Amino acid sequence: MRIYDSTVKNRPEYTVSSVDHALRLALLLQQEGPMRSSDLAERLGIARSTAHRLLSMLVYRGFAQQNEDRRYDSGLALRPISVDSGQVAELRSRALGHLQILRDATGETVNLEVLSGLQVRFISSVESTQLLKVGDRDGQFFPAWDISGGRALLAAMPPGLLSERLAAEPEFDPAQLDGLQKALALVRRRGFAINDQRKRTEREVTAIARALKGPDGAALAAITVAMPTSRFRRENLAHLNSHIATAVARVERALAGGPPTVRSADLG
Repeated sequence: MRIYDSTVKNRPEYTVSSVDHALRLALLLQQEGPMRSSDLAERLGIARSTAHRLLSMLVYRGFAQQNEDRRYDSGLALRPISVDSGQVAELRSRALGHLQILRDATGETVNLEVLSGLQVRFISSVESTQLLKVGDRDGQFFPAWDISGGRALLAAMPPGLLSERLAAEPEFDPAQLDGLQKALALVRRRGFAINDQRKRTEREVTAIARALKGPDGAALAAITVAMPTSRFRRENLAHLNSHIATAVARVERALAGGPPTVRSADLG
């Protein structure tokens, strides 16, 4: 049972002002809705440039988002998620070593993603060591239909159920449904998804993903290899996909009761 502390909390003796300001910005957006950066700076009594830097980091981590009218709003990271925290911790623990092996084998950034409603949450990132790379996405949310990991997971859902859930999703454009269903059918035939540079995803990033199953046989998460599009070569797709499939199989084996950490045999 969760116990809530209702006592009045005193301000810590040693504060980190930038952290405090960032948290207050996130709370303001959650409580009062969309606001301009200048208004937020005035509310906190900080410079506009400081507010802009803090908001940029909140957007990066999914605690805020910028609307078309340039105002900021609370982000997906502040919404309740439908993923069991214990399950996420176990999945991450058993997958991390294999994600690192996959990063070393491909030279690119590797992500582990789970589905929360119709949003994908990145629960672990292992960054490429190359200078030009796709950065850490740990903790971020994206619409599942817009990214390769999300599409790999959506493809595992019965089409009828998916249509019902998409119809109830306010952020999904119904005009995209036919095209999405065709794309997911292709994912099912191939066994993997590759992003198609959709407008809501990051430009100049190519990502390849495969779903992995839990011990019950249901799709549990997706493993993605992401790279700058300038470095992606179509002739390397089979090679990359083979490495991802191997990582998926190893994580599934670990989840089914195999060793939670990487074995020496896996390093070969």
